[in-house]
Amino acid sequence: EVQLVESGGGLVQPGGSLRLSCAASGFYFSNYAMSWGRQAPGKGVEWVSYINADDSTYYSNSVKGRFTISRDNAKNTLYLQLNSLKTEDTAMYYCGKARDVGWRPGDYIAWGQGIQVTVSS
Repeated sequence: EVQLVESGGGLVQPGGSLRLSCAASGFYFSNYAMSWGRQAPGKGVEWVSYINADDSTYYSNSVKGRFTISRDNAKNTLYLQLNSLKTEDTAMYYCGKARDVGWRPGDYIAWGQGIQVTVSS
């Protein structure tokens, strides 16, 4: 059974930083692309960043230059470093598993339960 468990969220002031982690189990982690998405109140889930099995990384325009995605295949863990946070980054953040070594926005993704990130002074 695939399990994705996010951690590291919380309340942070504008300009602050957080690091999200996603512990994965139930599949061969290194063989799959992984993604982070987020959902703000009243909106749908939008992709934020993804990393393919070859470690190539991609970011949405809204977070490029501020967020960094990475993976540790030895620990079966996906990370998202969030820097220079803005109030508009407030959302539920989800870790996702793709069906293949690569992923593109619009492809199928299986999201975890999510974790809240709130950016507020």
